[in-house]
Amino acid sequence: MRAEYDFSKAKRGAVLPTKGKTRITIHIDNAVLDEFRARAEGAGTGYQTMLNEALKAYLSQAETPITESVLRRVIREEVADKGRLTTRSSGRATKRRAA
Repeated sequence: MRAEYDFSKAKRGAVLPTKGKTRITIHIDNAVLDEFRARAEGAGTGYQTMLNEALKAYLSQAETPITESVLRRVIREEVADKGRLTTRSSGRATKRRAA
C-alpha cells in the first residue's frame, strides 16, 4: 500500500449508482419514522423499502388532477342536467317528476 493517496480528483457518491432510484434528503415526523421502522423490523424488511411501497400505493390510488378536457366534460354534463331541472318557489332546483 502507498503511504499517501491522491483524492483530489475523486468523486463522491455511490460507486455503482442504482438505476431508477435517486438519493434525497427529506424530513419525516419521528412518530411516522418510528412506526415504519417497527413494522419493517417485524416484517423482516427495510423501512425505506416499506416507505417506498407506501408512497407507490398512495400514488396508484390518488385521484388524477383535473385537466381542461375533464373540466369541460363535467361542465357540459352539469349544464345538460340544468336543462332537466325546474325551480321551486324557494329557489332550490329539483328534478322534474315523471307524469
